Amino acid sequence: MPKTDTLIEVTNNIINRSKKSRAIYLQRISDAHEAKVERSHLGCSNLAHAIAPCSAHEKESLAQNAKENIAIVSAYNDMLSAHQPFVSFPPLIKRALAFNGATAQFAGGVPAMCDGVTQSQPGMEMSLFSRDNIAQSTAIALSHNMFDGAIMLGVCDKIVPGMFIGAMKFGHLPIIFAPAGPMESGISNSEKARIRQEYAQGKVGREELLQAESASYHSSGTCTFYGTANSNQMLMEIMGLHLAGGTFVNANTKLRDALTEAASLKLLELSPLGTNYMPIGKMIDEKSFVNAIVGLLATGGSSNHTIHLIAMARSCGIHLTWDDFDKLSSATPLLCRMYPNGSADVNHFHSAGGMAVVIKELLDAGMLHEDVNTVMGFGLSEYLQEAFLQEGKLVYKKAIEKSADKEVISSVKEPFDAQGGLKLLDGNIGRSVIKTSALKAKDRVIKAPAKVFYTQEALKEAFKKGELNSDFIAVLPYQGPKSNGMPELHGLMPSMGALQDSGYHVAIVTDGRMSGASGKVASAIHLSPEAKDGGVIAKIVDGDMITLNCDDGTLVLEISDAELEKREIQTPDLSKNTYGVGRELFSNMRRVVNSAQEGATIFEVVGEES
Repeated sequence: MPKTDTLIEVTNNIINRSKKSRAIYLQRISDAHEAKVERSHLGCSNLAHAIAPCSAHEKESLAQNAKENIAIVSAYNDMLSAHQPFVSFPPLIKRALAFNGATAQFAGGVPAMCDGVTQSQPGMEMSLFSRDNIAQSTAIALSHNMFDGAIMLGVCDKIVPGMFIGAMKFGHLPIIFAPAGPMESGISNSEKARIRQEYAQGKVGREELLQAESASYHSSGTCTFYGTANSNQMLMEIMGLHLAGGTFVNANTKLRDALTEAASLKLLELSPLGTNYMPIGKMIDEKSFVNAIVGLLATGGSSNHTIHLIAMARSCGIHLTWDDFDKLSSATPLLCRMYPNGSADVNHFHSAGGMAVVIKELLDAGMLHEDVNTVMGFGLSEYLQEAFLQEGKLVYKKAIEKSADKEVISSVKEPFDAQGGLKLLDGNIGRSVIKTSALKAKDRVIKAPAKVFYTQEALKEAFKKGELNSDFIAVLPYQGPKSNGMPELHGLMPSMGALQDSGYHVAIVTDGRMSGASGKVASAIHLSPEAKDGGVIAKIVDGDMITLNCDDGTLVLEISDAELEKREIQTPDLSKNTYGVGRELFSNMRRVVNSAQEGATIFEVVGEES
């Protein structure tokens, strides 16, 4: 099927605006490339330090400089359910490589905080910044130049984007991502959301709430709703950085172990000593990122990736913009219904055919680039396969071509929506994005007076007092990256969702973020410029009329330009956001971070580093 005009236009726009920085990046990784093992240039003292704790057999292999040494970079900790399974991955990887004459070393760990634990807590104000910290940690892990490839063990919200950014600074190496897999399904996500709302309304107590939450998040493995963590996993597969068909295989299963072993062996094939040298910096290109955006839109993925993908692209010299997302969204059908966009979870999605069915539908419609490099080989059609165990060995079979459950995965001919799940909003308040895939038709256009809150807690307190029983748009300024690190404001959802269910027309406007699990309430987020940069959101006062229109892509403060010009910026006391739970250590990041539409990152574009 020929590629669509929109796919071609957006891709060409990205290629043209990225020419200079992409050329610089590719030259850098070409200069870094060694046609032999990386450690061969190390002095004897350097090498002795690097292999000191190894076994005698490993020392001999590493000293001979004849076979690959693979880095393991892991986000393991035993507090995050998604990352706990990684505890067993390094031995699997080392054993698989040893049987093939190669070695592996645990190069380093990266921090991995859980947004589920820090939601509505002070620690959430470090969450977004942890992404760039993870990128730096990844670079430190790989900085010893001992490695001929790397396997990245990460799943959740900031961890995969951070690892990707760090990995791209070693773009001359083959690098693969290996997921831990989701936990098995617990209680339905819709039931969990219902109990959360009832708790916010005082209808049930903390004991009932904790029981419901524990029945949902009940074991090791990734949470099963389609938030940022599982959107990460979708992106890694559609960008060709996972093995085919393995993204949503459950944690702690024999098939998952086999996929992990196979992923490590794939690096030998892709190394300079292998049969198909393919460094990650060359493999991932502008088409890979366009495929990522299309996949995000078609599956109704997390709005957080309107920030992360831009930052990830910058790390390898590629310039993405919100306009790219918006143009692709207008031409990409919504094919999936997973919570919060439906009642199904990722296990239901995988059972219905999962990534292979989605990729097949989009390829057949000319909505994806098939002509891309992947860890599976050349061509995205390599991902139209399913992974199985046959007599204990990993085998691939042709995947089903049509959805096994039309309520979870639809088709391009009969989509859940003609457009993708994200929309760009523009107007006199600034530019923002909104997740539309979970919105009902009646909630797509809202005109209502503003109620301004400077914290989530202030809104929740007003809700408890019964002060919000009306149509209104909640405005939360000073939640941007320069103000307090741009926390997710998912704690607003139970109160705002309850008001919506009561028949009130409500929405949110903020320079902060929303959880990847949000979407029921219209939320114009990532507003740029943010309040701390003098954005108009800092001038809004209670009672101002605001129109949020998803259909025509506008966000308007209904006052005259003359009145707006006269308005003074409201400046609340933000001092309590600067200390406690380690926030002091991130003050320098708040000073230098760029805007949400630039990726909310502290890193410069390739070629413009100071």
